[in-house]
Amino acid sequence: MQATRAARRQSRYELATVGRSARLALRYSGPERATAVQALKAAGAAMLAWALAAFWIESPMALMAPWTALVLVDSTVYRSLRAGVRQLGVISVGAIWASLAMYVTNGSTLPAMAISLPWLMLIAGYRRLGAHGIYGATTALFVIAYGAYQPWQVGHRLLETLIGAVIGLSVNAFVLPPVRIDGVRANLHALAVECGDLLQAMGDGLEHSWGAARAEVWEDQARRLHRGVQAVARARNRAAESSRLNPGRRMRRGDRTARRIPPQTDRKWEAVVHHITALSHTLADVAARSHALSSPTDTFRCDYAALTRAVARLCAEQAEMLAQHHTDGTAPQEQVGAVWRRYEQVLGEVHNQKEVSATALSGGLLIQIRQLLRTLTPGREVA
Repeated sequence: MQATRAARRQSRYELATVGRSARLALRYSGPERATAVQALKAAGAAMLAWALAAFWIESPMALMAPWTALVLVDSTVYRSLRAGVRQLGVISVGAIWASLAMYVTNGSTLPAMAISLPWLMLIAGYRRLGAHGIYGATTALFVIAYGAYQPWQVGHRLLETLIGAVIGLSVNAFVLPPVRIDGVRANLHALAVECGDLLQAMGDGLEHSWGAARAEVWEDQARRLHRGVQAVARARNRAAESSRLNPGRRMRRGDRTARRIPPQTDRKWEAVVHHITALSHTLADVAARSHALSSPTDTFRCDYAALTRAVARLCAEQAEMLAQHHTDGTAPQEQVGAVWRRYEQVLGEVHNQKEVSATALSGGLLIQIRQLLRTLTPGREVA
């Protein structure tokens, strides 16, 4: 029964995710719509390739053309071109090898497979071929299974592959060519939102009762933020790759280039994640009492919680500005000044604590917040 309920929950979650993605694709220009466009382009390229192969050259088995076109409509034009060169080479090797095997075995299927498939599967494992290495073996299977090993028949297979490659590359390059510059912004926005949510949770927890268990949860969530940093790096690499050999750079609206996010914004949020991780470690140590220092006073704890929530709102504000296509998500000057003044107020209260050990621990917590503020608001530190 538990397994059945878990399966139902998972099914509902998957259906909800599909529905949400479909709504986003219909309403907004983003990753969901880009995925839908690429899927439709691949399907259209495959149908066009089949039509040309079947009616133009009257191929008796026009399979290679749509298959090649389908796999070459990749996420970037550069990847399509690179994949096309690899696939043409691998398919040619597979077709010629299988034809020779059929010729040597006088058209005997099983011996021809024994001669060709083991070696072609070894070639498929060559890492520089990537996912395209397997196409040599599958092409050999097509040739052997259909007994098409005469020279003119092999020529048909290669011509079909060439037609599919040309159509797949042309469709991907000239029909809404993918320019993936929005992925960086989307991933940075998601990372900023997650940073703000975690800081908000820390502030709420510090103001109320909290212990080692909750601090461990914060620490685990802070570690997960590094996945967002990696996602930003992957999106940055994909954006650079999508501009290579891509006519879409000139065909798309000019204002997109002006709104690209500079690479230093990536480093800024990577540093924010680093400081939040350090803060979560410090709070976990405080909660676990793994030190000989006295805990901060309740007054400091409440004020520090309010300061943490203020920094969380700063992250949320910058996340919203990223979503609104501002260059790097810089917060307004008044909000920045208010957060720094709150920091100065809490810093002044540290010196009023009677116990030196509590002062030391409070100072350590404030250092983490100071580093966060300096990263989020470069050049705006209050003296």
